[in-house]
Amino acid sequence: MFSLGVSATAFAGNPPATGLGQAWPNAADVSANPSFHVYVFVLGGVKYVQVNDLNGNVLGAFGTAGGQFVTLPVGRFAQLVTTPQTPAAVTTAAVPSAAPATVYRDGSTTVTATLLSDGTLQLNATPADSDTCDPIECNNHIQ
Repeated sequence: MFSLGVSATAFAGNPPATGLGQAWPNAADVSANPSFHVYVFVLGGVKYVQVNDLNGNVLGAFGTAGGQFVTLPVGRFAQLVTTPQTPAAVTTAAVPSAAPATVYRDGSTTVTATLLSDGTLQLNATPADSDTCDPIECNNHIQ
């Protein structure tokens, strides 16, 4: 059991470079919210964050490096992902039906999910607060 915990911690410290877009990628779930699965990938200095629902359905993803964000065209709600540089690709008359929930947070990025009145979900990626935060400590999701 101890070795499993150590390997999961080591794996979380060195995110994989493949698996983006998969329902169940071979990556640590670093979600800060038990209603979501969040996976982080790193390739070429770019961090990619993918948010899945509990059934493994990809909801949305984005890439970030050097304070810049880009929405990726993957996931059921990809057109509703917002970043500081990119608003949602579609407009909707739906209104939030719940307060935004933090689903991921590390030292540089925060992701929230907001359920909308029409059953869709808006993901919002922003730079994290100035406080540094290790993903394992910030995202104490029990897998």
